[in-house]
Amino acid sequence: MKTWDSYLMGKVLGLALMAFACGAIPTEGWNMKEFKKPGKEELKKRLTPIQYEVTQQEGTERPFSNEYWNEKREGIYVDVVSGEPLFSSKDKYDSKTGWPSFTRPLVAENLVEHQDRKLFAVRTEIRSRLAQSHLGHVFDDGPAPTGLRYCMNSAALRFIPKQNLAQEGYAEFESQFGKQDARSAVAKAVFAGGCFWCMEPPFDALVEKGVIETRVGYTGGRGINPSYEEVSGGGTGHREAIEITYDPARIGFEQLLSVFWMNVDPLDGVGQFCDKGHQYTSAIFYAAEEQKKMSLKSLDSIKSKIREKGKIATEILPAGTFYSAEEYHQDYYLKNPLRYKFYRFNCGRDQRLKAVWGS
Repeated sequence: MKTWDSYLMGKVLGLALMAFACGAIPTEGWNMKEFKKPGKEELKKRLTPIQYEVTQQEGTERPFSNEYWNEKREGIYVDVVSGEPLFSSKDKYDSKTGWPSFTRPLVAENLVEHQDRKLFAVRTEIRSRLAQSHLGHVFDDGPAPTGLRYCMNSAALRFIPKQNLAQEGYAEFESQFGKQDARSAVAKAVFAGGCFWCMEPPFDALVEKGVIETRVGYTGGRGINPSYEEVSGGGTGHREAIEITYDPARIGFEQLLSVFWMNVDPLDGVGQFCDKGHQYTSAIFYAAEEQKKMSLKSLDSIKSKIREKGKIATEILPAGTFYSAEEYHQDYYLKNPLRYKFYRFNCGRDQRLKAVWGS
């Protein structure tokens, strides 16, 4: 990675900051070496209220209701005031906090750390070097390989998609998105286990072990892009399911299978727990022959672990198209913790799991 000084030399941004709907800081033709931070009144005019509050007043935006917490596109994130390149989508991950999170910076020299003693704790604040924008904080509870979690505010960032990097003056970062690298070697697993709200927490708990992302949705039925209302009504043949993206170099499909079994009632052939109907029945969807073999082997291995006698009703089926559920269903247990706990308790899920598998 280039040093900050060499990076600044000759670096000219053409159209580096696009005009915000509410007034962005224009940067066409700017030389970042000559960047001078606008004054307070000028910033108030050119930034949105939340951008100003976060970057200039050390504010914090609301989780799960900011622009980039769930951004999936490839590209880089730059400082909303100066255009300094800060983070890459290659290092972005779903921390389940509701804020955009990264394992490391794109250009380390562009970040400055400060000790933050607010909120009755000592935290490490992150600011941009040139603009001194408050960005967020860094914590030491992130996943491998760095073990860090750069928890940022969307309002302090601007996202530049990979296809726009050259035209906006960031061509040197295009190579990051050219060829598939080691971080792109991921696999997917798809399981159905009744209410998909309840299937996310056990797999989200494996982030540090190699689970990259979880998404809930629908699979195994007829029609394209079914809605929750259609699936829950039982007319499409889809099941509520979870898609797990994982790093096979760190966690194996067998381990995911073990977690799956311990979170379903494999003896229930008409649904799961209080939810009845085909759409709530349990299943393993294999994407390749090797996954099929491991699924069948795991099915045999769990028979002796079940405390009750009965026929295993969980099906092992070839994977089909997985359709993501509506956004309000994603991470429901985090967005609506009280409602989630109330539903889970009243559905008797944990009580039944204990009866099937023991404590």
